[in-house]
Amino acid sequence: MPEVQKTVQTGEMTQRFIEFVMMHAQNAALFLGQIPNPKTGQPEINLDLARMFIDQLEMIQEKTRGNLTNEETMVLRNTLSNLQMAFVEASGTAGPAGTDTAAHPGSPQATPSQPMEQPPQDAAQQSPPITSSEPEPESRKKFSKSYGP
Repeated sequence: MPEVQKTVQTGEMTQRFIEFVMMHAQNAALFLGQIPNPKTGQPEINLDLARMFIDQLEMIQEKTRGNLTNEETMVLRNTLSNLQMAFVEASGTAGPAGTDTAAHPGSPQATPSQPMEQPPQDAAQQSPPITSSEPEPESRKKFSKSYGP
């Protein structure tokens, strides 16, 4: 009987994890202008807040690596990929002078200063982290985030 209970809890935990990822994705989409603001009905772009939600999902992906089911891994990976693409598109439509084209003109723009580095999604899932052979500056570089040009 305990095994049946464990299976139910695992299914519930998977559902809760996916709901958690979707909640963060909706918040990021809201600030990328993909979902209209519920109060105003107008799309709003705040790249700093969108980046925060995307970075939090990336942190969850890194911290849970190897501990997720295939379904959880796919949902998180696909969600992150879609949000990163939307971030690049939103940062391109915000204009080079730092002015937003949406209803949130006062928000500061995220201007990436480092090149974008993303590990291959399938290889990163299976390969162990390399820590002893890399010099200290290189290991820090692999965690820098940048989504735009």
